[in-house]
Amino acid sequence: MSLPQPAADATILITGASSGIGEELAHQLAAKGHNVVLVARRVDRLRALADDLQRRHGIRADVLPADLGDPAARERLVTEIDGLDLSMSAVINNAGFGGSGFFARSDQETEREMVRVNVDALHHLTGAFVPGLVERGEGAVLNVASLAASQPLPLFATYAATKAFVLSFSEALHAELSGTGVSVTALCPGPVPTEFGERAGMGDVEETLPSLATVPVEQVAREAIEGMERGRRTVTPGILMKGASLAGRYTPRAILLPLTKHGMRAI
Repeated sequence: MSLPQPAADATILITGASSGIGEELAHQLAAKGHNVVLVARRVDRLRALADDLQRRHGIRADVLPADLGDPAARERLVTEIDGLDLSMSAVINNAGFGGSGFFARSDQETEREMVRVNVDALHHLTGAFVPGLVERGEGAVLNVASLAASQPLPLFATYAATKAFVLSFSEALHAELSGTGVSVTALCPGPVPTEFGERAGMGDVEETLPSLATVPVEQVAREAIEGMERGRRTVTPGILMKGASLAGRYTPRAILLPLTKHGMRAI
């Protein structure tokens, strides 16, 4: 088991904890007895969540609001976490966002911010805490990638590329850390009914998807935690999503890219 058992002097960092997968991970981990450090920009939501978790489960829930796209804010966050006088048993890099449309017509600052949050912040926080986990000889990292990591996606070019980095980086670290007691798991969900799709400009599309094409957020969080506990390299919730991931990895790009572009334009 890579995710250590709950302890009064240990905690789990969860970024992007104010909604969606991050919020559900916080609920399920707290129900198992884990203390949590909740990070996002929306402090009111974080405080409401922390109060709820503490009331329901009797755990410690610290709230540290931060804009993870800002390197200075990330440095302050690491310092604040070090000041909590708690050991880190796991790091969950869940913060991220997406966007759709032709890259040449997109707001370029938003595209760059996507890279800063989805890639730079994840890389920064993993590097800040993994050495300590290795030194203690136990711990887990969960990096939230996406089904989009399996292939380039026209009209989602930047988003898919950021998640491809997350998947590749996580799988490589998983191999590097073999035998240390520390695992790195990449979570690769497909469509999940959360606020993510609305921000990515896909809210209307997600509402029309058949139930078999989506995976409930509760299942995604449950499978993610089980993957951390077992030290798995990747987790792709849902049978159909596993098939889609394999198709994305192994279909020749000369066939895949035109089909993907056509499909994305259709929606």
